[in-house]
Amino acid sequence: MGPHPAVAAIRLAVRRVLHDILTEHATGAPDGVDALRRAPVPPAGVGRTASATSPARPAEAVRPAGAVHPAEAVHPAEGARRVGSVHRVGPAPARPAAAPVSGAFPAVPAPLGPGRTGPLVLVACSGGADSMALASALAFEASRLGIRAGGVTVDHGLQAGSDQRAEEVVERLRALGLDPVESIAVTVGRDGGPEAAARDARYAALDAAADRHGAAAVLLGHTRDDQAETVLLGLARGSGIRSLSGMAAVSGTAGRYRRPFLRLDRQTARTACMAQSLPVWDDPHNSDPAYTRSRLRHEGLPALEKALGKGVVEALARTAQLSRDDADALDAWAREAEKGVRDDAGRLECAKLDVLPPAVRRRILRRAALAAGAPGGSLFARHIEEVDRLVTSWRGQGGINLPGRVVVRRQGGRLVIRQG
Repeated sequence: MGPHPAVAAIRLAVRRVLHDILTEHATGAPDGVDALRRAPVPPAGVGRTASATSPARPAEAVRPAGAVHPAEAVHPAEGARRVGSVHRVGPAPARPAAAPVSGAFPAVPAPLGPGRTGPLVLVACSGGADSMALASALAFEASRLGIRAGGVTVDHGLQAGSDQRAEEVVERLRALGLDPVESIAVTVGRDGGPEAAARDARYAALDAAADRHGAAAVLLGHTRDDQAETVLLGLARGSGIRSLSGMAAVSGTAGRYRRPFLRLDRQTARTACMAQSLPVWDDPHNSDPAYTRSRLRHEGLPALEKALGKGVVEALARTAQLSRDDADALDAWAREAEKGVRDDAGRLECAKLDVLPPAVRRRILRRAALAAGAPGGSLFARHIEEVDRLVTSWRGQGGINLPGRVVVRRQGGRLVIRQG
């Protein structure tokens, strides 16, 4: 008897990503973010450290008719209900519809050369249903592909007893057979609000852990529901198309961060945990109305589905991918156009900027502001619009102050952008 459909779905999603990581490792040519631009997404240790203060699958070769992605081959061992050292106890819950899984095919051997060691892949795990499901799938799939699997949990220190919960997560990851595993305590600042500050601290800790262990990738448990929420938050801020494109399947330096579950809903991950009797922790912050995302999750999205009908989450996730395709094309255009609007000293020439399409020009201005030191998380569309007016509506106005103490001035028909 095969695995529960939800378990099969999460394993298949992870298997696809691991196969891509393994292929990159074997060829020595990871192409992370570039792969996102090329390939569309089909629809649908434990030591504690000191305080710590962000594409779709790579393009595949054409396959013969009837062939499947190598990662879609079902492992014979999947017939057993076992993940790491955690066994399902008692009857399985009712089986809802889940993503279809390919039929029986032989397991695919890991494409590693003689004497080569498989890459290390870490999972970021809070102990919640999404990340525990991800950890269980990684534990199951990694050994079958010759990949080493470890885990990291980040203790934000925002709730009483958070250190104890972090250690419990560590033990659960160890029980799944992951190694190395560690808990990292961070200090959350205040820049950008509590949610943004916690996110910044978390990614800084994950980056440090990946560097320390030499990990090829870090898996994140964001689901299709998280993607829909991200799109709506970007829409509410009045942000551009890049913000509406949501989270990339591959992001970070050299494609470090991978999100296997962006095409799976949150309920599938929770059901997979139930089917495997995996203990999960529900973070009270996720239901606290003091947080914007929590209000959107429990009030905003249900209201939209009541008014517009089911399918809103799927539609928003599809919008994210379409927006990402457009944003990637415009970004590529802007990178190329930027070469022709700088003078010999590297300054942006306003006359040349003025004739460019607004979407391309503003991307160039944003890139220049980021290069000067403006933090991306605090640099919004309204800031770039003010800088744009120095180019398109010049009346002798003074400099524009941007986040990160970056100042933009127009002098002699050119933009001077530097930290003040």
